[in-house]
Amino acid sequence: MRVLVVEDERRLALAVQLGLAAEGFTVDLAHDGLTGLARAMDHSYDVIVLDIMLPGLNGYRVCSRLRAAGSDVGILMLTAKDGEWDEAEALDTGADDYLSKPFSFVVLVARLKALARRIGSRAPRRTVLGDLVVDSAARTCTRASVAVPLTPREFAILDHLARRAGEVVSKREILDAVWDSALDSDPNTVEVHVSALRRKIDSPFGRAAVQTVRGAGYRLAADGG
Repeated sequence: MRVLVVEDERRLALAVQLGLAAEGFTVDLAHDGLTGLARAMDHSYDVIVLDIMLPGLNGYRVCSRLRAAGSDVGILMLTAKDGEWDEAEALDTGADDYLSKPFSFVVLVARLKALARRIGSRAPRRTVLGDLVVDSAARTCTRASVAVPLTPREFAILDHLARRAGEVVSKREILDAVWDSALDSDPNTVEVHVSALRRKIDSPFGRAAVQTVRGAGYRLAADGG
């Protein structure tokens, strides 16, 4: 998951960056609203952690400008303020979630993962990778124009990998994205489902789209294998 943290308290911003990086996130920093807005407009992020009290341009205005520009990136407002009016204003300007300082880092990570899942699930797409087509809106998969029947879990894994085609995706990330409660799931379960997925979308067609990256996770070949 790629995250932009827009926070003017540099020590806090760095602590959040290091903590999220340790969780496997890719994190960029900005320390004022104008820089944060520019980076959010120029780069693709899954989620933005956006402080409200920022120099140059406050978080409310950054959020509203992103929404006005058509951005559907997940936005979690982060602020020292605590009150229903601040929360209401954050949500009214287009934020998806709200967290007050001081906050638990564990809760921040959980909220970011949940937000990323919600954002991903609300953006259906049709991904074409060579002769492999994954349609998340219709929830169908075809290979060489042949319909490939998948279980709901297999399709969810394939859809997640397709959205990140060419990138390495860890077992833990797949659990977080696909299973309702990743904490109750065994990473080895992912191996079982991925093996079943290979038997359906690769083996019968002489392809090798689903690749294992030893010690890191899985990658779906951008050319369909």
